[in-house]
Amino acid sequence: MRIGRAALGLALSLGASLGSAQAAEPLKAVVTIGMLGDVAARVGGECVDVTGIMGPGVDPHLYQASARDVATFQRAEVILYSGYSLEGQLGEVLGRFAEIKPTLAVSPAAIDAGELISVQDVYGIDPHLWMDVSLWAKTLPVVADTFAEARPECAETFEANAEAYGRQLAALHDWVAESIASIPEAQRILVTAHDAFNYYGRAYGIEVAGIQGISTETETGVADIRAMADVVVERQVPAVFVESTINPRTVQAVIDAARQRGQEVEIGGQLYSDAMGEAGSADGTYIGMLYTNTRHVVEALGGTPAPLPEALDDWASNWNVPGA
Repeated sequence: MRIGRAALGLALSLGASLGSAQAAEPLKAVVTIGMLGDVAARVGGECVDVTGIMGPGVDPHLYQASARDVATFQRAEVILYSGYSLEGQLGEVLGRFAEIKPTLAVSPAAIDAGELISVQDVYGIDPHLWMDVSLWAKTLPVVADTFAEARPECAETFEANAEAYGRQLAALHDWVAESIASIPEAQRILVTAHDAFNYYGRAYGIEVAGIQGISTETETGVADIRAMADVVVERQVPAVFVESTINPRTVQAVIDAARQRGQEVEIGGQLYSDAMGEAGSADGTYIGMLYTNTRHVVEALGGTPAPLPEALDDWASNWNVPGA
């Protein structure tokens, strides 16, 4: 049977249209932590459909994969996780999927070993790299390149998005540094529930002290509480901070112990350490996470947050943040 030229042309046209539609289908990317999900969404734009595994208030140190998570990973075309044992309980699951589809530990791929903080525990490396905005910004081109391999037709979009977001993060980094510098030097000490802020302290010039270690899997004992109370009393720390992913009882125990020794200390606010805030809010963005953390720290310790830079005007206006 012969096919007429018109019919053949229609068939080829339909085939081309179908191919274009398939090519335009968003890349299915699954990420573990919210901070990485924010990067993936900002870099990917409309070319990528990002699904996050761990939401607000979820502790990645303790997280275990559910049957639903495994099904989500199965549907993914690309899987991104931060690495350095942050998602330790997911290690076996991620390892299995790495054998069958692109699965990338983004932090080790993006950040040089010389920029990492070593710790004396099972981690070896402190995994909380997003606390230094200048370090976390280095994940942008890695994510862009990973997406471009899967959707080469969107490569220019990924590159442009990464560059635009990078300019915002550069401005955020400078704003955090300027704001922290306003805290009186004697009060420039950040006491939190666990050691998630070492990169923040190194980058922005503030001493940090966590009641727990790097991982929340470790137990906090009476000796840990007493030792931190000693620091609070000796340094006359005016405020300590709870975290959104950790029970505040250990922080309250330090406050009680310090007060028994005559040092009045308050909770300076809730900080985001291992997860961002609620989706659909300013705190549910990476910029908002660092912005809110820094405002709480600066104001509670006697400083004054700097005016937001012009590069963050769009973000601030979008979320109705003061200073826009």
